[in-house]
Amino acid sequence: MTSALATSKAVQSKQVSCREATEAALRRIGEVDGEVKAFLKVTADQALARADALDKRLAKGEDPGPLTGVPIAVKDVMSTRGIETTCASKILKGYVPPYDADTVERLTTAGAVIVGKTNLDEFAMGSSTENSGYFTTHNPWDLARVPGGSSGGSAAAVAAGEALLGIGTDTGGSVRQPAALCGIVGLKPTYGRVSRYGLIAFASSLDQVGPLANDVRDCALLLGVIAGHDRHDSTSVDVPVPDYVAGLGQDIKGLRVGIARDLFEVEGVSTDAPARDAVLAAAKVLEGQGASLSEVALPHAKYGVPVYYLIAPSEASSNLARYDGVEYPHRTAQPVNDIIELYSKTRAEGFGPEVKRRIMLGTYALSAGYYDAFYLKASQVRTLIRRDFEQAFEQCDVILSPTAPGPAFRIGEKADDPYQMYLSDVCTIPVPLAGLPALSVPCGYEDDLPLGLQIIGPAFREDLILRVGYHFEQATTHHARTLTALETHNGRRSVVRRADS
Repeated sequence: MTSALATSKAVQSKQVSCREATEAALRRIGEVDGEVKAFLKVTADQALARADALDKRLAKGEDPGPLTGVPIAVKDVMSTRGIETTCASKILKGYVPPYDADTVERLTTAGAVIVGKTNLDEFAMGSSTENSGYFTTHNPWDLARVPGGSSGGSAAAVAAGEALLGIGTDTGGSVRQPAALCGIVGLKPTYGRVSRYGLIAFASSLDQVGPLANDVRDCALLLGVIAGHDRHDSTSVDVPVPDYVAGLGQDIKGLRVGIARDLFEVEGVSTDAPARDAVLAAAKVLEGQGASLSEVALPHAKYGVPVYYLIAPSEASSNLARYDGVEYPHRTAQPVNDIIELYSKTRAEGFGPEVKRRIMLGTYALSAGYYDAFYLKASQVRTLIRRDFEQAFEQCDVILSPTAPGPAFRIGEKADDPYQMYLSDVCTIPVPLAGLPALSVPCGYEDDLPLGLQIIGPAFREDLILRVGYHFEQATTHHARTLTALETHNGRRSVVRRADS
C-alpha cells in the first residue's frame, strides 16, 4: 500500500502514469466495493479522462500540483459540477450541481483525480453510515460492522485501498470517529480553516471539511491543499496556512500534553478498557519523546451530547427547509391540493427517519415558548465548553482522549436506539462545539479491531496536532495494515487486516 505523497512523486518523475495510478484504484474498487459499499457513484470515465489530461500536462513539462495523479474519494455532500450530488438522500436524487465546492476546486487545481462520491449518513446525520438513503457501508476490517459515520464511505474507501485519500466532513465527529473505527487518520480542522462553500449544510456553525488518509504525512499534505481563505464563505478565516508537511519533523521535547479524563467517561458512557489503556499508553510514548504529562479538566464536556443535539438539529431545521419539491429534483407524484401539501408529501417521501427526527427536534427547540429553555440554554453551555478548553490550554499545549469509546460495533446493533447511537460521538462532540481542531490516529486494537487516539489543539494549531500525531505514528506500528481480497480471517469477512497478523 503506497502513500499519496509517494504516488505523486512517482507520477511526477514519470515512474508511474496518472492513468496507471487511477486504473489501480478503479481496479481495487471493482474487486472489493461490492462488499464494502463505500461509493454511491464511481466516476470511472471522468477519472480516466482526468488522468489522461494530467499525463499530457506532465509530458509538456508542467507541474499540475502536489496531488498529481492521486486517486481521492469525495463525500457525497460536496458539490461537484456535472456529477450527481445527493447527500445520500432520496430527496436530492438526480441533483447535479452547476459548480464545484471550493474544496473540490482546490483538489482539481492540485492535480488530484476524483474516483467517486462516497456514501454517508443522510445529510451527514449519523454515526454509522446506516442512515444512508441508499445502503449501508461496511467496515473493511469486519464486513459485519459499521465504518462509523457520517463520513463512513470516505473512511472505508481509504481503509480498503480504494482511494489513497478521502474528503469527509465533521459536524460532531464525522471525520474523526470513522477514521478511528476504520484504522486510518482523520482531522477536523478549526472552524473557518477550510471553506464550506459548496458543502451542502447540516449545521452551519459546526460543519467543517476535513481530510482522511492512511498516515499523518498524507493527512498533512491534503490539509495543506484544501485549507485557506475563500471569499465565497463568510465564515472562512483569512489566516496563513503553514506548510504542514514540512513542520512534522520538529521535535516535541518540552511539549505539555494534557490527558482529558472527562472525555474517558461522559454521560454515563465509559471508554472500553482496551481503548482507555491504548490512549494512556500513547501518552507514555509521547512522554518518552520528551513531552510532559498532566491531567486537565473539562468539567462541562458531560453536557456536550445534549447541547449538540439541540444546536445541530436547530440549524438543520433551518437548512433543510429549502427542500420543498419546488427547486430540487424530488417532488411527490401524489395529487396535492395546495403548496403546503406539496411540501409535506415531498418531504415525507424524500427524507429518511433520522433526518425527520432531527428536523422535528430542531423545530421544537426553536419554537415560540421553548427557544429560551432549549436553544438559548444550549448556546450558553456551549460557551462554557469553549471556556473549559481555553483554560485547559493555559496548562497544556495539546489534549489527549479516546476518539471513540471502543471499536466498530455491529451493523444493526444500535439502529433501534437513537440515543445509544448518539453516544457513539460522545468523545468527539465537545471539540466542534468549541470550534477547535482535532486529529484521530490509530493507537491500538480491541479484539483485532482498530482504536483511535484523539489529539486536540488550540484554534488554528493543526500544525501542532499533526506534529504530535506524526511523532506518535513514527514510534508505533498501529497504522500499518495489509490489503487483501475478500477473505475470512479470525472468523471475520474482511478486505484488510493487521500487518502483523
